[in-house]
Amino acid sequence: MLKKIFLTMLVSVFVAVGTWNAKAAETQKEEEISSYELLNLFGEVMERAKATYVEEVTDKQLIEAAINGMLTSLDPHSSYLNEKDFKYMNEQTSGKFGGLGIEITMEQGLVKIVSPIDDTPAFKAGLKPGDYITNIDGETIIGMTLNEAVEKMRGKPGTKVKLTIRRLNEKPFDVTLKREEIKTQSVKSDIKDDVLYIRIGSFSEDVDKDVKKAFEKAKKDRKEPLKGIVLDVRNNPGGLLDQAVAVSSLFLDQGEIVSTRARNEEDTIRYSAKGKDITEGLPIVVLINNGSASASEIVAGALQDHKRAVVLGEKSFGKGSVQTVVPLGNEGAMRLTTARYYTPSGRSIQATGIEPDIVVHPAKLEEYTNEYGFSEAEYTNALKNETITKEQNKDKTKDAEEENWRDDYQLSRAVDLVKALNIYTVDK
Repeated sequence: MLKKIFLTMLVSVFVAVGTWNAKAAETQKEEEISSYELLNLFGEVMERAKATYVEEVTDKQLIEAAINGMLTSLDPHSSYLNEKDFKYMNEQTSGKFGGLGIEITMEQGLVKIVSPIDDTPAFKAGLKPGDYITNIDGETIIGMTLNEAVEKMRGKPGTKVKLTIRRLNEKPFDVTLKREEIKTQSVKSDIKDDVLYIRIGSFSEDVDKDVKKAFEKAKKDRKEPLKGIVLDVRNNPGGLLDQAVAVSSLFLDQGEIVSTRARNEEDTIRYSAKGKDITEGLPIVVLINNGSASASEIVAGALQDHKRAVVLGEKSFGKGSVQTVVPLGNEGAMRLTTARYYTPSGRSIQATGIEPDIVVHPAKLEEYTNEYGFSEAEYTNALKNETITKEQNKDKTKDAEEENWRDDYQLSRAVDLVKALNIYTVDK
């Protein structure tokens, strides 16, 4: 009896497995048939467009447009790059290219400025993160792809292009920019009240080496020790992932910096700090704003999660996706979003950005002066102070000029915070 029951169960299992395999095969066959039908549909549409469109079009135009449309429909950062676009992208990451100097994306059919690059025509014209470009030389953006808009803004250095800008709470306005060969200096540094200020404009090649050199030079040239560092990545549109990891690693002894997680769990990659903190624990403040994107957010998020830096400013842009560029022989390349970025604590940057520890919006401070107050020096016959030398007077003038950086309210707050953290660290 038991043998009969066992055989009956075994037959049932084989029947169930056989049925499942048959259904799976049938589903796969249906998908294949559907794919063939859709490819036939594509071919039919292409032939009809080529034969009867109001103007003559080539196979190359139609196929490239179809590929680009397929990719851009997935998300704003996936696209097809023809040979010219691919070359331009490589020039950008090497730190030298031609154009206006803006990082842009596509949003709701308009071109949105992610960030102007320091010391470029767009930066000098006062364009801001979040501005929308609606027209280029009077021609509307609506209907253009991102690559087409970029192509129209490029041109020979010295030529001009007129952009129509829409800004929140302002009327649309036109701005005319002169194209230049953009040579970006990704890293700039200076001393602000015994605090090393390092400005990173973009994460292009060798940024980590330049940041390290800036720190070593400041440490060597000064008699007094540094009180800390302000790392400014405001309006930094991002760049190379390996550079974001390398810069973060300069200020961490150990631990994860960022992870990239794809659709398949086994494709997860984790990037960790290597080496040691070159500052040996000096206080760090990272400055961010809504123009800080991608690689900038990786650095801010890593240092924030490890409690290695205080992040100050405004919420960042929120580009937390990874694009893989796949060369396609002599026909350019495809840029495809393949993963998302996660900070060491597991936060996704995508669409949420990095929230600063201390929110500080741009502001303008005016010093209060008492117009009715007098000092001894204002009397016409006041005695002179014989202990003040000409050199000291020169130093006062120089100090007044150097204080102009305090007009940047966010930077001023960041420097003051570093100094306060330094006092706490020393006392502790």
